[in-house]
Amino acid sequence: MNRAVHLDELPYRADSCELFERIRPLPGAALLDSSYPHATTGRYDILTAQPWNSALPTPGPGARETACYQFFDELARFHADYYAGIQPASQDIPFCGGILGYIGYDCGNGLHRVTPNRQAASPPVHLCAYDWCVIHDHLLRRAVLVAQPRIKASQRRDLLARLRQPVVSKSADFKLTQGFTSNFNTEEYRRAFEKIQAYIQAGDCYHDNLSQCFSAADAGDPSHAYRALRAVAAAPFSAYLELDPDRAVLSLSPERFLSLHGHHVETSPLKGTRPRYDDRRADQLAADELRSSEKDRAENLMIVDLLRNDLGRSCVPGSIYVVRLFEVQSFPTVHHLVSTVSGELRQDRGPCELLRDSCPGGSITGAPKRRAMEIIAEIEPHSREVYCGSVFYISAVGRMDSNIAIRTLLCDRGEIQCWGGGGIVADSQSQREYQETFDKLGKFLRVLETFGKHCASLLQNTGPADGRPH
Repeated sequence: MNRAVHLDELPYRADSCELFERIRPLPGAALLDSSYPHATTGRYDILTAQPWNSALPTPGPGARETACYQFFDELARFHADYYAGIQPASQDIPFCGGILGYIGYDCGNGLHRVTPNRQAASPPVHLCAYDWCVIHDHLLRRAVLVAQPRIKASQRRDLLARLRQPVVSKSADFKLTQGFTSNFNTEEYRRAFEKIQAYIQAGDCYHDNLSQCFSAADAGDPSHAYRALRAVAAAPFSAYLELDPDRAVLSLSPERFLSLHGHHVETSPLKGTRPRYDDRRADQLAADELRSSEKDRAENLMIVDLLRNDLGRSCVPGSIYVVRLFEVQSFPTVHHLVSTVSGELRQDRGPCELLRDSCPGGSITGAPKRRAMEIIAEIEPHSREVYCGSVFYISAVGRMDSNIAIRTLLCDRGEIQCWGGGGIVADSQSQREYQETFDKLGKFLRVLETFGKHCASLLQNTGPADGRPH
């Protein structure tokens, strides 16, 4: 049986959101987004909809270790059975149908035998199986419809007609009906910070992540909010997932979690932050300060060591090495310190095992991982939901890429939530860590709070952040 995918060329557009609007009315619409042209570091955008199966294996709410391991085993079997024999289209097609969605942070709690103090409101996993997608390749300036052999010619013609039809312009009807509030004020954050510091001084951990949750009431179409935010964030691992008519994930993540191409594994932990400034000199000074900061370099190195250990569970012994260490990467709102670690996957492991053995990402837990997660579960008064989980794909042919779901918002039946956090170490300062949350999220919150007043200018905003958020 011929198991080759079918390719149909489409007109290329720099902004994939324009093409995505044509398929977004279909069920299960998803966009994995490099934020081009606002960001120029990404190459591929993946657009898909109409999953043939939206009820993939799931660990269920509050699942413990055995159930979580069983989930990953079942997911690997599903992928191997359903996509058996699918042939790669080319090296320039990263996804040719397959599994796409998110694994939430709470799935990691189950894997590490951690009991959270609050049950997540959302499912711990949301995954769908897709048989077609559109690939936007910004390097080759190419757009192509990729369809698996089970997609009939008549369905391909219908999809091509939809993808080539004009988009009807719609008003940006998203708005907040109440402003954002945090579940931490300055004093509450200070007390949580001091608890973590006490654990560090006692030797329980040497790095722990503390986050706060912002929430607001909203109304309208969250895809309009996503387009405004992606113009501000220009994040290369962004995503928009329509979970159902009343729920959506908006991820503006700058951080890759795990990629797998052939047997080559790569992870790029992000740890260390400084705000951006309009003034070029002040902005350069902030980047230089981050690059030379002993505290931030030490924090980054802790996470690099943790991830080397995580990869060691799945990779060939001796194959893991640090490709880049302490590289400053600049985004429109912040500078980050980023390192890159790679390895070669063992022959007896696949993408599901790699995810299982690394979830959740070490850059958003702390070290040692399990004890850091126990402290997070004790101290944070909120569930992290999709935040600090991962939005990812596993292509039909086994290629995988994923983000750490930071700078990620959840729209759920009239409420929008977003989370922001940072790593705490022995020489951290409470006020500075609290401010870092707003350095990361401040402009996002302001964009959404002013969305209805001057949406058109926000959608065109591609410039840097306007100084330190407050």
